[in-house]
Amino acid sequence: MTRPRIFETIAGLRADVEAARRSGRRIAMVPTMGALHEGHLSLVRAAQAKADLVIVSIFVNPTQFAPNEDFDAYPRDNDSDIAKLAELGVDAVFLPTVCEMYPKGFATGVSVGGPSQGLESVTRPHFFNGVALVVTKLLLAALPDLAIFGEKDYQQLCVIRQFVRDLNIPIEIEGAPTVREDDGLAMSSRNRYLGPDDRKRAALLPAVLRETLQALDAGTPVADALDRGRSRLTDGGFEVDYLELRTADTLAPVDDATRELRLLVAAKLGATRLIDNMPWSRAS
Repeated sequence: MTRPRIFETIAGLRADVEAARRSGRRIAMVPTMGALHEGHLSLVRAAQAKADLVIVSIFVNPTQFAPNEDFDAYPRDNDSDIAKLAELGVDAVFLPTVCEMYPKGFATGVSVGGPSQGLESVTRPHFFNGVALVVTKLLLAALPDLAIFGEKDYQQLCVIRQFVRDLNIPIEIEGAPTVREDDGLAMSSRNRYLGPDDRKRAALLPAVLRETLQALDAGTPVADALDRGRSRLTDGGFEVDYLELRTADTLAPVDDATRELRLLVAAKLGATRLIDNMPWSRAS
């Protein structure tokens, strides 16, 4: 088992990538915030299937956390993460410090609209500008041929696709399917915050998504199906931020002509906030 090459500076990463590019290798990047689980590792495998060299970045990005959020408490275990990546044969890990990404005097931001509006932005208005900033910096640090993101963070994926297209960043953005626990809960680094009782209750979240989609398939009006789903979550101990059906590619509100849709949810169990989503295709 070979340990990945570790780069802590943008200059070092760029030099390595440039050497690979000169040799004709196709390069993929998987940006993460670490605390890697099988969901992250599935993204790495997808990248390895599409590229000759895979770079995984590990960086807990402060610009996407509000002052009252869990930046300091966010799980970090770089040694364990690197060992998992070594087992998969990952070529390189980009492990920058906050000072490397945001040096003294840093004064630039990225402002996003379109699919960033609503849903997560209602309770986390700072979030997507912070994500857009760090992803832009990570992509420009490596300039890979493609980058892979998980569909669990579906609104984030839509936002990234939008600003990469708008800014003419010459990188393919691909989504990979959500990986789930045996009870259906989407894998997430924040799942470790759940106590034993809340962890059992958490399986209601994907169950309600499935029930809501089944109701829609059966012809239940959208508003009624969503109201029923919200009530089920509230009765199950969740504090619901949203349960919404949106257009799949833009996350715009649906109309009768919309065929490809996405059902998205965010809800809290105690202090832990969980998000999930599932696709739905309306019959012609």
